[in-house]
Amino acid sequence: MDKVKKGGGIVVLFFKEKKKNGQIISKKTPSSVVEEHSKNKISSSLDETVHFMKGIFGDSNDFVIKHFEVFGQFHAAMFYFSDLTDQTVINNDILKPLMYIPNHLLQRKIVLNDLKDVLINETLYHSQAKLDDCLDRLVDFVLRGETVIAIEGIAEGIHIGTRKLEKRAVNQPETEQVIMGPREGFIENIATNLALLRYRLPTPDFCVKKMEIGRLTKSKVAICYIKGIADNKVINEVEKRLSEIDIDVIMDAGYLEQFIEDNPFSPFPQVHSTERPDKAVANLAEGRVAILVDGSPFALMVPVVFSQFYQTVEDYSTRFLMGSFVRLSRMLALVFSLIFPSLYVSFISFNPELLPTEFAVAVAGGRAGIPFPAVVEVLAMEIAMEVLREATVRLPKQVGGALSIVGVLVIGEAAVNAGLASPITVVVIALTTIGSFATPAYVAAFALRMLRFSIIVLAGIFGLYGVVIGVIFIFNHMLSLKSFGVPYMAPVSPENYQGMKDVVIRSPLWWMPKRPTFLHQENVARLREKRNKALEHNKIGNDQREEGTSGGPKRNHNSSSDDNLN
Repeated sequence: MDKVKKGGGIVVLFFKEKKKNGQIISKKTPSSVVEEHSKNKISSSLDETVHFMKGIFGDSNDFVIKHFEVFGQFHAAMFYFSDLTDQTVINNDILKPLMYIPNHLLQRKIVLNDLKDVLINETLYHSQAKLDDCLDRLVDFVLRGETVIAIEGIAEGIHIGTRKLEKRAVNQPETEQVIMGPREGFIENIATNLALLRYRLPTPDFCVKKMEIGRLTKSKVAICYIKGIADNKVINEVEKRLSEIDIDVIMDAGYLEQFIEDNPFSPFPQVHSTERPDKAVANLAEGRVAILVDGSPFALMVPVVFSQFYQTVEDYSTRFLMGSFVRLSRMLALVFSLIFPSLYVSFISFNPELLPTEFAVAVAGGRAGIPFPAVVEVLAMEIAMEVLREATVRLPKQVGGALSIVGVLVIGEAAVNAGLASPITVVVIALTTIGSFATPAYVAAFALRMLRFSIIVLAGIFGLYGVVIGVIFIFNHMLSLKSFGVPYMAPVSPENYQGMKDVVIRSPLWWMPKRPTFLHQENVARLREKRNKALEHNKIGNDQREEGTSGGPKRNHNSSSDDNLN
C-alpha cells in the first residue's frame, strides 16, 4: 500500500498487494485503513474520493460507482451497494432530479458554494438526505445501505437513506402462543420492532437510546424505557454494561444477555426475553428497561424477578378468576416438574412406608424383575426423554410431531415389555414432562429441568432428606440472586405488599392501583382513583332498579346514558 499526495484533508491510498512467487504476503485490510483515517475529512477532489472508495470496496462485485453531472455542470459520483439499496428510489428520487434541473431552478444561476444547499432543500425528492464530511462515517453509510454522493469542489458528501432489505411479515410468535391476546410478534428488523412499541406507546415519555456493538457486525442496539417511570440508576447501569462490551460479532440478543447478567454461573435466567410487543410494553409500563438488537426477534427486559417466568399476557387479558386459576395450575405444574421424580425415587428406595399399602404393593409388583435401582431407572428415562425432546425440536415440523408421539409410545411400551422400566416410572416421567411444558418461559423451564437431575441424584443417595436439602439449596441460591440491583425473589423476599397482589394469584386490576415498588419507579401510580369510575355503572344500575321497583321516579334510559357519558 503506497501513499501519494494529500488533498483536502485525506490521504489518497493505493491498495497494492505485495507478492512473492505469485503469492500475497501482506496487505492491509480495508477496515484497518478506514480506522486509520477515522478523523480525516472527505476531499474536495472527486478523483481522490473515488480512488479511496475503490480501494475500500473495490473487491466487492456488488459495489457500484455511478458517475454523472449535476444539472449538466458539476461532476459527481454516486456510491452504493446494489444488493442493499432500492434501485427505484435511486433512479427516480435521486438521479433524475439531479441530472435534469427542476423547472423552478431554470432561471436561477447556481454557483458551487450554494449547490449543496440547493440539492438538499430544493432538488432531492427524499426526506433523509443529509450532509457529512467525515470519511469513516460516509463509508459506514454505504455499508448500511445508504447512497453517498460526492461532488467535485465540495468537501462534503451527501448520504441518502435508500436501504431496502427483505423482511418477514409480523406474525404470531412461535414461542409465546396465547388464546386471548394480540397476535403480533417482533421480527428481525429493529426499525419494525421499535415501530410496534411506539404504536402501543404514543407518548413523548417513551425514549429510545441507540448504540452500536460489534466491531464487524456493528449491530444496532436500542435501549427503550419510559421516562418518569423507569429508575434512572437502572437505565445508567444498562448503558454502562452495554458500552463495556467489546466483541467482533453480535448475532442475537442472547449474546448481550450473557454479558450483562449479574451471575452467569446461575442456572436461573436474570434477563427476561420476549417476542411479544404487548408483553414488552407491559414491562416498560412497570418501570423496566427493554433492549432490542437489530437482527433478533427477541427483546431483553431488565430487571427481572422469578415470578415473571410463570406469568403470561393471557393472565391479564382474561377475567381475574380465570387468570388466577390458570396461574395456580401453572405454579403447581412448575413444582411438580421439579420434585416429582425425586419424590418417587425417595419413596420407593428409602421410605416406602409413607405410601398407602395398596399403592405400595402395586408399585412393588410393577417393579418386579427390573434389574436397576429406582434412581438409575428414573435417570435413564429422563435422559431418554431429553434426547427425544431435543430431536423433536431440531427436526422439521412435519416429522417432529410424528416422532414425538410415536417415540414416546414405542419407547415407553418397549421399555416396559423388555423389563427395563416399570409402568409407574413411565407414568411419573410422562407427568413430569407435561408439567415442564406448562412453564411459559423456555429458559426458566430449562433451568428447572437441569436442577431436576441433581435433586434425583440427591434423592437416590439420601432419600427424602436429599430432596429437602436440594430444595433448600435452590431456594437459598434464588434468594441470593439479584438482577440489576433488584432481588430475584421480590416481592416475596423482601416483602412488598403491592407486588404480592400479582404473585400467587392475579388480583383484579382495580386492586392494584400502584406499581410494585421493588423496581424503584419514579411514578408508582397506576390507577388514578379519583378519576377511575369504571365500576360505578354497577351501582348506578342497581340504584335505578331499586327506584323503579319502589315506585319512585324513573329516569329516561337515554338521558341516563347521556349523563354517564358526560
